[in-house]
Amino acid sequence: MNETPRATEAPSSDPRRDEAGRVDLRRFLALAGPNVLANLMVPLAGLVDTALLGHLPQMQALAGVGLAGVVFDYLYWSFGFLRMGTTGVTAQAVGAGDDDEATLTLARAGLLALCLGLLILVLAQPIEALAFWILDGTAAVEAMGREYFAARIWGAPFTLLNFALLGWFLGRGRVDKVLWMSLVANAVNIALDWWFIRELGWGSAGAGWATAASQLVACVWGISSVGPRQLARDLRRLRPRIRDAAALRRLASLSGDILVRTFALLTAFALFTNYSAALSTLALTANTVLLKALSTAAFFIDGYAYATETMAGWAAGRKDAGALRRLLRIALPLGVVTGLIFGACFWAFPELFGLLTDHGEVLDEVAAQSGWLLAVLAFSGAAYIFDGYFLGLAAGKRLRRAMIWSLLLGFWPLAAWARYGGLGASAALDLLWAAMVLFMFARSLSLGVAVPKTLKFK
Repeated sequence: MNETPRATEAPSSDPRRDEAGRVDLRRFLALAGPNVLANLMVPLAGLVDTALLGHLPQMQALAGVGLAGVVFDYLYWSFGFLRMGTTGVTAQAVGAGDDDEATLTLARAGLLALCLGLLILVLAQPIEALAFWILDGTAAVEAMGREYFAARIWGAPFTLLNFALLGWFLGRGRVDKVLWMSLVANAVNIALDWWFIRELGWGSAGAGWATAASQLVACVWGISSVGPRQLARDLRRLRPRIRDAAALRRLASLSGDILVRTFALLTAFALFTNYSAALSTLALTANTVLLKALSTAAFFIDGYAYATETMAGWAAGRKDAGALRRLLRIALPLGVVTGLIFGACFWAFPELFGLLTDHGEVLDEVAAQSGWLLAVLAFSGAAYIFDGYFLGLAAGKRLRRAMIWSLLLGFWPLAAWARYGGLGASAALDLLWAAMVLFMFARSLSLGVAVPKTLKFK
């Protein structure tokens, strides 16, 4: 697959295509604003999980959900190409004025998502056994993690279908649909969290059931908002093209590249969490809280990254290098400054973490490590924007190579030293966070130097 995708030109009189070609701050913020709000709903539900579990008498429930969360990060976000690839391909079809190809993209991604989700359910027990054999944790923490896994796994088909739906809405610039879908999912999740954990006392299992049910409700809402009748008519007309060999090869190539890229990204966070667990339950719990704060900032910045995906895809569909340049001049400063603001707030006001847990020893450890969070977020803003840019271009090979090298040369050396170097607990934790800082820096650098090549259309 070419790093800079080609697209068929459509008549310049198409008003939708002309609108997609406009790149300015107002248009960017109109797309980014709802995406930011939608993304903030995701960590909000996670923060409610953390807060409710963090105030239980024993910290093992919170630590167990943090450990099992690594499994779902791998399991679901390894299939993140269903969202990320769908956005880029759909956006390019919109930019080229090809509505039929946009519809076909949803059909192919949706069928693939359903098949993969059902396969996950069939393989649930082997996946659980393998995952908890690999992960480090005390018996009590592992037991809580298994309860969470056994409940949340039932949402697998709906979670993957939601990836395809969200990617399609983003590619078409329908950020209102994205926002409502997120609001529905997370409102249900938060309400059920309160009921299952607080009222029924289901602990970590309650958090898992709440998440699974919320994905089902969001999927039903998303499908209904597509317009099922019109979609069915379009698919009957386009059915012979669903199995188009060239399109399927492109989807397979892009999906494979994004899968490897996402697997490498998740490996860094999984090693970080697993190495924390190997140090102590206290280190794992404190870093779980810090990663919740990081994910809150990341989901905010990802609102800009999603807008970047959409607009980069539109520009690629039009073969408009000038629009790509304008887009980066808008998106990069917003991403970097936002990351710095979040990091500074977490560092300057460590008492914010008291909203997530009231265990004094955990809060002391969080405060000691919060400065590292500022350093991570300093580089994360640029990394997320570049990710969005190359996803919009469907430049899967570039994303794959950059992430692998960032993992192997940026994260792994220091992380391995922290885990196996025989250091004290405090020094090992510092080194582990330094590895995360270098990882984010390497991601930004490896993608940033590749930008000039994307501005040369054939």
